[in-house]
Amino acid sequence: MGAVGLGCMPMSWGYSASQRIGDRSVRTVHAALDAGVRLLDTADMYGPFTNELLVGRALKGRREEAFVSTKCGLLVGDQHIVANGRPGYVRRACDASLRRLQTDVIDLYQLHRADPKVPVEETWGAMAELVTAGKVRSLGLCAVGARAPRRSGEGPFEGTIRQLERIQQVFPVSAVEAELSVWSREALTELLPWCGARGVGLLAAMPLGSGYLTGTLKPGQGFEPEDLRARHPRFTAEVMAANQPVVAGLRRVAERRGATVAQVALAWVLRRGPHVVPVPGAKREQWAVENAGAARVVLDDRDLAEIDALPAACESWD
Repeated sequence: MGAVGLGCMPMSWGYSASQRIGDRSVRTVHAALDAGVRLLDTADMYGPFTNELLVGRALKGRREEAFVSTKCGLLVGDQHIVANGRPGYVRRACDASLRRLQTDVIDLYQLHRADPKVPVEETWGAMAELVTAGKVRSLGLCAVGARAPRRSGEGPFEGTIRQLERIQQVFPVSAVEAELSVWSREALTELLPWCGARGVGLLAAMPLGSGYLTGTLKPGQGFEPEDLRARHPRFTAEVMAANQPVVAGLRRVAERRGATVAQVALAWVLRRGPHVVPVPGAKREQWAVENAGAARVVLDDRDLAEIDALPAACESWD
């Protein structure tokens, strides 16, 4: 059976501010570990910095139970986010993350975004030095989103694959993090085969569609102003309503399997291959435990065919 990770970002950044409760978040991490979750995913930009502090606090006395992934390369300002791939910055960022996480080694250190002003080989070389120094065990890269600008006629992840080919010449890539879910399948075409052929893990970000694929969000419910979904094209009332058939299809399979809608959505991701780890975010204990249970949901060929036949997600620009 595959495993499900825990995305810690929603506990302190990106989603509803009113739901950011430190003690509850610590309990959520503990509940995830108790349920068998091992991968905890965070980044220095989440907060910024507060998410790593939270993970470090939660892992006191339990560090050996977790595989900790964090990221560097993005700086958060009041109204903007900029990339910084300078080697000196990478070294300082790693040391700061180690302090916040209260650990002496990071299991997976990911480059959040390449800096357009710095050759990616230079940034990756500095990260490789951290492995040699014993501060980091392995390196990963976050894929440029499938909806990011790209060259005419180019596949959605070709730019990311070009980066991967370059940095592989410097130091091995252990994992790539990219969006992958029932309603965002672009990674299946190029990126997943690339990873599979090279023994590289794929961390499936947003495997629950930022909450939509749990079946708990209602069209027109609204989001708090700082919630990323308040500005996302898939979360307008009209588009949420148009995408209800996707959730309805997952619910049919869930009822047949005695599982929740979220568990079926995660089980579909797990069936993409043994090197794929879905990393759903969670802010509450019951959700973390429910998500972990997806590893026990077995989808057969009929289930998979039914899910694969679901309509593609609508966007507000469709």
